[in-house]
Amino acid sequence: MLSIERVNQLLDEAVEDYPPQLLRQLTGGIVLLEDTVPDPDAGAEVYVLGEYCWDGLGRYIRLYYGSFAAVLSQEPEEVWAEELRRTLRHELTHHVEGLAGERSLERRDARQLEAFRSAGAYPPGGAGEEA
Repeated sequence: MLSIERVNQLLDEAVEDYPPQLLRQLTGGIVLLEDTVPDPDAGAEVYVLGEYCWDGLGRYIRLYYGSFAAVLSQEPEEVWAEELRRTLRHELTHHVEGLAGERSLERRDARQLEAFRSAGAYPPGGAGEEA
């Protein structure tokens, strides 16, 4: 299993792939927290990998090391890096849509989560994208 320090390094590398203008209005930045965040409504071992937040503290992205560890503990570093990048891209898409006043991805996430909760499994391409 990767340490939180190594995952933070991988996150820093992933963030460098994006132009600074995209990150400019993330007033709270991108943070990697130690938390493990299970989905309380899923009825199975499903974890929240990340969240885009927009509240009184500003706009920020939280990624959850403990959730990544719960899902990827036995995987090699390359798998961790890819899932981290996929989750970051997903949350940054929420950020860009939020700046534009759009909520398409949020609605898609809700539909996919509802499908999971109803059927007990993510639709094709689901879990890795549902950060």
